[in-house]
Formats: sequence, C-alpha cells, structure tokens
Amino acid sequence: MAEAGQRLGQLLMRAGVITEKQLNDALEVHRATGSPLGRVLVDLGYATQGAILSVMAKQIGIEYINFSERPPEPTAVAAVPKDLAQRYTLMPVAITENTLLVAMADPQNVLALDDLRIITGHEIKPAISTRDDIIAAIEEYYKVAEHTTDDEFIATEDIGEDELAQLTDVESEAPAVKLVNYIIQKAVADRASDIHIEPQENDLRVRFRIDGVLHEVMRSPKSTQQAMISRFKIMAEMDISDSRRPQDGHCAVTVGNHKMDFRVSSLPTVYGERIVLRILRKDSILLQLSDLGFLPASLERFESSFKKPYGAILVTGPTGSGKSTSLYAAINVLNDPGRHILTAEDPVEYRLPGVNQCQMNHKAGLDFARALRSFLRCSPDVILVGEIRDQETAQIAIESALTGHLVLSTLHTNDAPSAVTRLIEMGVEPFLVSSAVGCILGQRLARKLCSDCKVEWRPKPEVLIEAGFAADNLPEVVYKAGGCRKCGGTGYRGRLGVHEVLLMSEEISRLCVEEATAEEIKQVAMQQGMLTLRQDGLEKVRMGLTSIEEIVRVIV
Repeated sequence: MAEAGQRLGQLLMRAGVITEKQLNDALEVHRATGSPLGRVLVDLGYATQGAILSVMAKQIGIEYINFSERPPEPTAVAAVPKDLAQRYTLMPVAITENTLLVAMADPQNVLALDDLRIITGHEIKPAISTRDDIIAAIEEYYKVAEHTTDDEFIATEDIGEDELAQLTDVESEAPAVKLVNYIIQKAVADRASDIHIEPQENDLRVRFRIDGVLHEVMRSPKSTQQAMISRFKIMAEMDISDSRRPQDGHCAVTVGNHKMDFRVSSLPTVYGERIVLRILRKDSILLQLSDLGFLPASLERFESSFKKPYGAILVTGPTGSGKSTSLYAAINVLNDPGRHILTAEDPVEYRLPGVNQCQMNHKAGLDFARALRSFLRCSPDVILVGEIRDQETAQIAIESALTGHLVLSTLHTNDAPSAVTRLIEMGVEPFLVSSAVGCILGQRLARKLCSDCKVEWRPKPEVLIEAGFAADNLPEVVYKAGGCRKCGGTGYRGRLGVHEVLLMSEEISRLCVEEATAEEIKQVAMQQGMLTLRQDGLEKVRMGLTSIEEIVRVIV
C-alpha cells in the first residue's frame, strides 16, 4: 500500500500537480494515519480529486472527463435513463457513430457496462470522473429533461386541421420530440439568444449563441435530421412540405413557468434545411437605460437628448450590437399617458404596453416610408422607426424630426460620426441633417467577465499603451478571463454595452453643412467631451467589468 502511494505521488509530482515538499508532507500523514495518499492530498488542499483522477486516467489509458470543459451532449443524455445513471453513478457524455462515451466513478464496473450496452444498443467507451462531479452532472443535465413535457413546446396559436394532417410519422416519434424539447430548454437555461440547427455532410450540428458568441453544444446523427427539422417547423407553423425556399415563422412557448417567444427562420442548404431560432426574452424590453452599462457621463449626455420635444435620435452599430434594446429602453423613458407613441418595426419582436406598434408588410406594400407618411396624419409625439434603410425613409424621418416630432431610429454604421456622412450619402441634404439630428449613439456589446473566476493581470506598460490606454494614466491591475462551471468555462457571463454619444453642437452642425469627413466630426466631438467606443470600453476594462481581449474583439 505504501509503495502504491509512493508511485501515485511520483506520478503527480511529474505531472506538476504537487511539489516534492507537498509529497513528503503527505507521505508522513499517510504513514501515520494509514489513509490513502490521494485522500491525504485532497484533505491537505495540495490537490483536487479531479487533478488526481486526471493523472491516474492517463496512466491507465482512459479519458478523464471535466464536465465544465466537456458538457454532456443532449443526444447522449437522452439515450440513458436517469435511474440507470444514478444506480451506477455514471454520466453519458457523447455518441460518436455507434459508440457511447460514458463518464463513470468506477469504469471497471462490468455489470454497469453490460447494462448500458443492452439498453442503448451502443458500444460503450468508459471514461472516468469524480463521484461528486457525476452526481452534480446528473442533477443538472437530467433536470432539464425532467421538467420538459411535449405539451410545453406546442405553439400557443392554434394549429389548423390541414396543418396537423401534414405531420409526418417521423416527426411524431417520441425521441425526436424529446430531443427538440431538451435543446430548447437547455438553450433557455444557458441564456442563449439563438439556436442554430445546421445540417452537415455526415451529421447535424447544434450551436447556441451565448453572450454574442456561438458555441457548439452537440452533434446529432444524420438520421435525426428530418425529424428534428420537421418538429421545429411545425412548432413555428411553417410548411413542412416545402423545403426548397426560405421560410419564417413564430411561436410562443412555455419553458418551465415562463412564456417565451421564438422567431424561427429556415434556409435551404446543400445538406438540408438550416433552422435558426431567435429567443425573444420579454424581460429585455423592461430594461432601463441605467441597466445597459452606460458610464455616468455618457448616460447624462444621452438622456439630455430626450428633453427636447423634437429632433432625431439615432442608434448606430452592426447587427447584434443591441440597438433595438437601447431604443426600447429609451421608449420606456418616454412612455407616459401624455405622449402619443407610434412605432414602425420589421418585425415587431416585443409588445410594448401603451405603445401603438405597426408591423411592416412588404407584400401588402407597407414599408417604413409608407408607414411614416401615415404616422404624420395621426398626430404622434414620438415616432420609432425600426431602421433607416433607404433615401425615402431617411428623408421622411429627418423631415418629421424638423416638424415637431421626436424620431428614434437605427442606422448601420461603424460609429456615431459616420452616421452623419451616411445620411448625406443617402441623399438627405446636409443642412437638414445638421438641423434635425440631435443625438447619435454608437454602441457595441462586450461580454462581461465572470465575477466568480476572473483573474488579476498586471501587464507590462507597453501592452496597455498598445491597447489604447493613455501613457500617463495606466491602470495598475486589469482582469482577464478565467473559466469555471458557472460560466461554462468561457470566463465570461452576461454582456454590457460599450457606447459613444455624439451630441449635435453648433460646430458639428457647421461641419455637416460643409460635408466634412467622419474623422473631422469625430475629432471635434471628442474635444467636446465624447468618449469613443474604444475609450469607453477601456474604461470598463479599468473597472474590472471586461477584458482587453474582449474590447479588441468587438471594436476594430
């Protein structure tokens, strides 16, 4: 027993898990008490049970599973009953071709391996993990399936008899229904904003967009493709008999105790239809401006633009930068019984109480420009236009801002100063832009560092200067991403806005009339107190909210 302990200690020391002094200390306790060396090392805090198992697994030639780095795939979880997993303390991890990878507390349990082989019909590849981690994984990953019923994922809108008749036998199979339910429930639990179902040549890939970044969560056998895609299309009331053209659909479903909306899109690809589900979280429309990550000075500048009874407030940034959320937060500030608010949106994603919302319908000839012309006959106080896409919409929006209306809209430009030159390029007269636009908000979304695992970092001054910090005002310490179970090993959890707020001053108005470049407008705006996107982002790095790497990623 002593020799076995000595050998384990040497292995751990060679792997860098413990030092020679720690090994000697642990061996003394081991000899005095007779406790296994591994237990002594854990009790002394010199090593974790996972680190010890990882080294032992390499020695005996099997894989060690760390669930924070390799979460179980839904297809694998669905293949093994929970009571079997609990009985033998094991957790299914992944299915590759006809082989099921299973993390076990005792990978030499022949009875468990035989039962798994008979029940699943797969060859079993045992791996090892700690008993505590497996028990926690069983509770976490089987909990999703337990609290999901098929009825919870039927669209709340009634499905007609003709559509029900189109349901194929393959779509109605229980495994496909359960797998789709699992994917949706897990996406909601993981705070995903999108679910991507992507047919590949030999399998089906499922990815979640979490905090703006796509993560692959599972691969499903090619044989499940048609059943899963049909299930998603039926939920969204799409035509499952037509797989050759793009389709859009919508469904309202109940996940646990929460009712959620899903916007669904299909797109034919060479390997089959690709499905994207956009998860519309109703709580995002309840956000206040103070919840969006504004620095106090920038928030004060932005809020000052709402005090004027007329003018245009524009929010700029690329797709997925949170422009709509900022507009909704602004509408929440303006929404009171004394104001008449009209919105033109494509599509209307969230229902705002007390606001008159208009859905664009291009087939019927209702676009932003036509909606705006109609709005002006309805005596509104505030007009929200989902996006300024063309010259006609831009012209009417700007003219509306000059005739006593407060107009809020979005524009696709890289930063706030570029919005001025973009409007002029679209054909709006420079003097109209200078007179009508009151404020331009440029923004990005950056991931927030996980508060549980962020790591202090003291980089060299030249690294900070290269990132954009002023040489005479360098932070002593910043933080970078770590990685823990709570954040899924990414080091980030949640997002915050990075903003620049350009207020139209007399000098900037003069530059607009002179058709100055965006760079010239930017320089003057900075002199008048505007923080650029990078400056705002680096200030949030200094505050420990995000990392330098994340700011560099989202701001070119």
